[in-house]
Amino acid sequence: MAISISNISHLAFQSVSFHGKNNIQFRRRNNIYGSRPIRFPTYSVGNISTTKASSPVNASSSFEFDVVIIGAGIIGLTLARQFLLESDLSVAVVDAAVPCSGATGAGQGYIWMAHKTPGSDLWELAVRSQKLWKMLAESIQNEGLCPLETLGWKRTGSLLVGRTLEESKMLRDKVTRLAEAGLEVDYISGHSLVLKEPALDVGKEGGAAFLREDSQLDALRTVAFIEKGNRNFASKGRYAEFYHDPVISLVRSGSTGEVEGIRTSKNTLYSKKAIVVAAGSWSGSLMEDLLKGSNVGLDIPVKPRKGHLLVVENFNCFCLNHGLMEVGYVNHQAALHSPYSVPGVTDHEQNLSISMTATMDPVGNLVLGSSRQFSGFSTEVDPSIVNRIWVRAGEFFPALREISLNDFSEGRRVRIGLRPYVPDGRPIIGPVPGMPKVLFATGHEGGGLSLALGTAEMITDMVLGNTLKVDCAPFLVENRFFK
Repeated sequence: MAISISNISHLAFQSVSFHGKNNIQFRRRNNIYGSRPIRFPTYSVGNISTTKASSPVNASSSFEFDVVIIGAGIIGLTLARQFLLESDLSVAVVDAAVPCSGATGAGQGYIWMAHKTPGSDLWELAVRSQKLWKMLAESIQNEGLCPLETLGWKRTGSLLVGRTLEESKMLRDKVTRLAEAGLEVDYISGHSLVLKEPALDVGKEGGAAFLREDSQLDALRTVAFIEKGNRNFASKGRYAEFYHDPVISLVRSGSTGEVEGIRTSKNTLYSKKAIVVAAGSWSGSLMEDLLKGSNVGLDIPVKPRKGHLLVVENFNCFCLNHGLMEVGYVNHQAALHSPYSVPGVTDHEQNLSISMTATMDPVGNLVLGSSRQFSGFSTEVDPSIVNRIWVRAGEFFPALREISLNDFSEGRRVRIGLRPYVPDGRPIIGPVPGMPKVLFATGHEGGGLSLALGTAEMITDMVLGNTLKVDCAPFLVENRFFK
């Protein structure tokens, strides 16, 4: 199926014109890099070094690119990578902060199919994305590099576990459906499960779905690898990063009202082909601000869904051989889905859920999760939630019941991420009707890492007019979010 931005917008909607004081025009457009070579001053973020583009011109300068991407999370950076590798287009990535400062840097890195449902709207995109991640890991290995060191990539396999007869039946049914969909999957009884994970106890009634091909990666290492690859195109005049530079407004044509670019706090970036909003949890509020004063009746209900992950450093009480998740996580992912208040019930009571997830990261730290709650854009650590994560993990790992979390006061960290939640559970991928150059790539909630490569491929194919590998219909803005 061939698809392009202009085709979708033209067939479904008419263009909208804007006039008056909302028009912002910048006539002066400098060469992207001038005549001097680009320099990338370095600063530290977490365990990786990131950089921002250094322009040879003063602040408030104008630049022109083929594609401008708003958001430097895993979605935005893989989008840039895809455009750079699959076309000769120039790309700019803009972010109010730096990479890994949102949901990307706070995840466990699961590239899993275990908790996906065959035939669902997400299924084909998840299958395609997992295949692309495997291809990337293989290409790195073929170049003589180590995928574990480069991406934190490990084909650990996944264990989706349950402890009751009801959960075991649910897992057996899931194994049947996954096998019918072509995946290599087995059901493992609680008695046999101890051979795979000696530290895990699900009781006599419990069991697990085991998927051998599921993998995990480390977000910080993966982002560092992708950024390094993207920056190889900077010397060719095709790539630039504008970090610590929040988007303020859209730039529109004075004659047609068509979106021509974006204005940030420091620069004006014109786009010849596409502007992609990939700002994660901030995508909804950003578009609301950008559309103020216009007559576009678009409501993008992306809300931040806060999550805690507990990282216990240098953990040596036991070792995990696989990534693990309780089957209840799948239910909690869909449950408690209203970010709005219920009279008489506190916010904390009405929307907090805790589910066990557990894995070991590339350096041997124990990573436990996870929580879900709606609490706005707060990223403050809630000690009571951290304690509940520890207690919940102890219900599956008896050794943890004998250990106090306080024993790790100096060797523990808490990751806070704001997952970009959408009420119908589907990410938003595709053009904005009436705004031909503007596209969304957001709303993946906890699946941004796993779905990133498939999303990047889909958006790039839309812009280039290529045949899509996955049906985009479930993810389009059309018929979902208009007021």
